[in-house]
Amino acid sequence: DAFQVCELADQKGLTYLRVGRHHGKNAARKIAGLMHRSLLLAPAILKERPLLGVSHGSRAQILLANFLRIPSLLIEDYEYCRFPVTMRPSWVMAPSIIPDDMLPSRNGNVRKYEGIKEDVYAWKLVPDRGLLAQLGLTEEDVIVTVRPPATEAHYHNPQSEDLFEAFMRRAFETEQTRVILLPRNKKQGDGIRRRWQDKFEEGRVLIPQGALDGLNLLWNSDLVVSGGGTMNREAAALGVPVYSIFRGHVGAVDRKLSAEGRLIMVQSVEEVESKIALRKRDRVPVTEATSRRTLHEIVDSIEEVAEFSRRLERSFS
Repeated sequence: DAFQVCELADQKGLTYLRVGRHHGKNAARKIAGLMHRSLLLAPAILKERPLLGVSHGSRAQILLANFLRIPSLLIEDYEYCRFPVTMRPSWVMAPSIIPDDMLPSRNGNVRKYEGIKEDVYAWKLVPDRGLLAQLGLTEEDVIVTVRPPATEAHYHNPQSEDLFEAFMRRAFETEQTRVILLPRNKKQGDGIRRRWQDKFEEGRVLIPQGALDGLNLLWNSDLVVSGGGTMNREAAALGVPVYSIFRGHVGAVDRKLSAEGRLIMVQSVEEVESKIALRKRDRVPVTEATSRRTLHEIVDSIEEVAEFSRRLERSFS
């Protein structure tokens, strides 16, 4: 239960089992929380006995799957995430740009796909211009969606916070700029409210009440500034100008997007001024900016791994 995932699932009418919660920045609490979540997952897994466990980085799931001898598939797009030996999956699926030896595979079982994982769903977006009015914004505003750095992540570099501070100052000095802020948790949001209380009161910055359709928010934005992660790559997939203030180890996917001009890396306070363009953007149709190819490649690979696991299970039964 973290990052509005359950709220978004409720909005979409999805049925799910809520297991565990986020345990913050403290390393000891993270480890204890991971072990506890594995235990909480166990009854459901033992009941269903799945053929294959698939995740985008659930260490608790992989740990339990390894203990129960259930094959697991990790879909990973950041090679610097840590996966200890006991939490390494049976299979890894990753973008083709990431070298195999940088992936947490136990036995060399690696599948690749072209593009980025955000391509899987970006093409499905149906733009909703009514979202601006819901947020009290107008077509004349320069709309900036901002995601602060992940200060509780193991890969966090405090330099990202300096860049975030510098950008917020610049945004507020620029007329017509309105900031839509997406804090990673309530604690972070409360701290930013205290820091920029006058700007919140003036309506220059807002934190949406409740979960939003993230892709539509990005599509309605003129630019995106983020401390790294999926939101940056979603913006790149949609063709929205996006600037990364992430100062940890830059992964192969982001380096590729940067080389293609689809993601701009901001590495210093000076570059906040020189690189970030605060202006209205020209929108292109979603169909021109996105592709379904990655979806088909990933689904095909999951089916092939599941079929392999089924045959393996039969050979031992």
